[in-house]
Amino acid sequence: IDDLKNKQVVCVKDGCVLGFISDVEMDTQNGNLTSIIIFGRLRFFGLLGREDDITIPWEDIKVIGAETVLVNTETPLYLRERIKKYG
Repeated sequence: IDDLKNKQVVCVKDGCVLGFISDVEMDTQNGNLTSIIIFGRLRFFGLLGREDDITIPWEDIKVIGAETVLVNTETPLYLRERIKKYG
């Protein structure tokens, strides 16, 4: 689990960088990882809270590399809008 933290997560559908793995969810019954969590980005230096966390099910993970994790999931709307606005 510790090896996964702080790896960059990239969506293979559109090449968007979703963020970095901040946490994981586990099934305590059998000890399997069920999803990875990317904490939402801070709004206005954290004064306005943060955007929604991104939870990616384990089934959507395609490749775990040395520094990057490739996932096949939908990019959240707020990230798509940011990409269109800022490139």
